[in-house]
Amino acid sequence: MKVVALISGGKDSCYNMMQCVAEGHQIVAIANLKPKHKDELDSYMYQTVGHHAINLYAEAMGLPLYRREIEGSSQATGRDYQPTHDDEVEDLYELLKTVKQAEQDVEGVAVGAILSNYQRVRVENVCGRLGLTALAFLWRRDQVELLEEMIQCRVNAVLIKVAAMGLYPKKHLGKSLSEMQDYLLKKSTEFDLNVCGEGGEFETFTLDCPLFNKAIVLDEVETVIHSDDAFAPVGYLNIRKAHLEDKPLDPSSSPQSRLEGLPMKRSSDLMQEMFPGQSELSCDECQKLQSSHSAPICDKLSVRSILQVDSSSQTSGNHLWLTNLIAYIDNGPDIASQTQTLMVNLQDTLTSLDDHWSLADLVLVHLYVRDMADFAAVNAVYKKYFGLNPAARVCVQTDLPDNVSLMMDCYGNSNQSDRDTMHVQGLSHWAPANIGPYSQCVRVQNRLYVAGQIGMVPTSLAMVEGGVRAQARLSLRHVARVLAAMVTNYRLDNLVTCVCYLTHSSYISVAKEELQGTAPEGVCCTPLYVVVPVLPKSALIEWQVVAHIEAGGHKTTVHREMKTRGALECVLTSHKLPHTEDGHPGSISITAHVYSRTKCDLDPKETVDLLLSCWKAAVQDTENQSLCEPFIGSRRVFYPASLFAYEQLYEALKSHFEEEPFSLVPVTQLETCNLILALAT
Repeated sequence: MKVVALISGGKDSCYNMMQCVAEGHQIVAIANLKPKHKDELDSYMYQTVGHHAINLYAEAMGLPLYRREIEGSSQATGRDYQPTHDDEVEDLYELLKTVKQAEQDVEGVAVGAILSNYQRVRVENVCGRLGLTALAFLWRRDQVELLEEMIQCRVNAVLIKVAAMGLYPKKHLGKSLSEMQDYLLKKSTEFDLNVCGEGGEFETFTLDCPLFNKAIVLDEVETVIHSDDAFAPVGYLNIRKAHLEDKPLDPSSSPQSRLEGLPMKRSSDLMQEMFPGQSELSCDECQKLQSSHSAPICDKLSVRSILQVDSSSQTSGNHLWLTNLIAYIDNGPDIASQTQTLMVNLQDTLTSLDDHWSLADLVLVHLYVRDMADFAAVNAVYKKYFGLNPAARVCVQTDLPDNVSLMMDCYGNSNQSDRDTMHVQGLSHWAPANIGPYSQCVRVQNRLYVAGQIGMVPTSLAMVEGGVRAQARLSLRHVARVLAAMVTNYRLDNLVTCVCYLTHSSYISVAKEELQGTAPEGVCCTPLYVVVPVLPKSALIEWQVVAHIEAGGHKTTVHREMKTRGALECVLTSHKLPHTEDGHPGSISITAHVYSRTKCDLDPKETVDLLLSCWKAAVQDTENQSLCEPFIGSRRVFYPASLFAYEQLYEALKSHFEEEPFSLVPVTQLETCNLILALAT
């Protein structure tokens, strides 16, 4: 990918350029925003101190430089950003628009963001409007590790501004990162100082790095004391004069060759990072696992078409559930028109409800497709209906009846005041970007709804090599990192929903092992393992989780009960997180499994009766009612499509739930061959 580097002169933008080159991208231009008639601008978005010498960067790298004066100011300072007149973000838009017009093959923008969601959201907004991809390979990197890595990779940067306790203009300005490293580490313990300066503690100016053909030498600088505070003085260096100095370089060397041997984080090291000390994995494990595949419980095919069923909805306070949203093949001549019919149905259903719900209230969408080959066409229609901060989404191919092309169920919550969304769209080493109409995670009150995660390499969005074990481990790492980004230091312990979709039943053992390795103390639910025909990007495994933010350290209580009826056996497990003393809401997760000792001739009504007698007994328990109430509409029933006809199960469930919503999901197989029905809240 050809990339323009958005630079400020600091260490972060320079090292991110190095990361881009190490990942195979080509820097073709650099761009910079500078203050108008000022030495330094107090900006929420940009480092402007040191702007006098930015032209030397272009000469040092032999690249064209595009610059623009900052005319706007910080007008829209909220969590999200929409184009705003006279905002400084619009100066970035105009700058990159100019670059794109001049460098027509530019596809990406390199930006050195590390932790600032404020900056990330605005850069991604601009990139989205211009059809560019943000490359932020420093995003959410460990700060101490990153500082050490920059120094080891020969980034020679000096402090050019200080503004924090423990940093003093007359003492520390002009000192290099290597000179300051030990001191910064010490002060980070004393004053909680960010060792990379991400909290605004300091800014830097890069004099040299491996991508420079020449080094920058500062000849004349002026120390400016902005605030002579006794505890946290603020000062910066004005660069009055500087020049370039030749470096002893091989004239035939390329930017990529200069990075060889440097201890940089690279996506090529991902397998070694996940499996330290182990030889490279291969797909041999997949083949061995598949050879042990068990046959389905019965080879009888179900009735493969259904009568049209009505969508159902339920609201309870701020909560909303919509189920049985179905696109039939006769809804249109192609999948795009069928998807359009489905989305119009969804939108009309929302607006018809009391309080006029909207698509912006949706938190989590389950999208089941008949053929994953249709996904691009489905997504092209789907994305037209979602704007800023869309719902998290899980998309899998399931064994839908012959006359059904799509099926959807949704959870929504109208409590916008206590809602937070993570929609990271830039490529990084952190976790996969969501370059599409869905978010990595949506938090509402004390629940975190995570989009389906597969084993994509974050820097390229390609599937990781190494088979199902590598995919399982990497996708679980994505889940953990998304949760930790939403809630500091969050672990996987408090998962209240965990559905693992796999494309082969023999992968279940690997999924269990990897989940145990990631959450050794277990999770607050019974994980459900579901075999489906195809997953996005031909993945072998996908995790879908909902997590509970626990307060007060209360321990989960687990209850199990079993009921039998003839050849059928139902096992119910509930995990309860009680209300805490400080009023933090509790939560409950209920899973019910029906097993059969016979292989065929199963009675749908009898099976459903047993399943729901167990489930209703657990819900109606007085102790559970208050915990269940906010989540009672999230019932999903999974069943092997080879055992039951959709319509038969639907009618049996409808007779129990009446007007209450439920989702019925036909799959290839459940966890074991004798497991014939599974319900999860």
